Amino acid sequence: MARVEQIEYEIQKLNRNDLATFRNWFRKYDANEWDQQIEEDIQTGKLDKLTEKAFAAHKAGRTKEF
Repeated sequence: MARVEQIEYEIQKLNRNDLATFRNWFRKYDANEWDQQIEEDIQTGKLDKLTEKAFAAHKAGRTKEF
């Protein structure tokens, strides 16, 4: 945990411009990590049951349009 605490400490010392730059970088980094995890879950079949349930609910008329 000491590493995370060190990162938190360093982030708190950033000025507004550097914090904004870091925030934008981290947002993109985190989105990419999320996309990779979803892709891995799709490839390994972890989402198959969820997909089947969603299609069954839609076919049964239990879904609504956005």
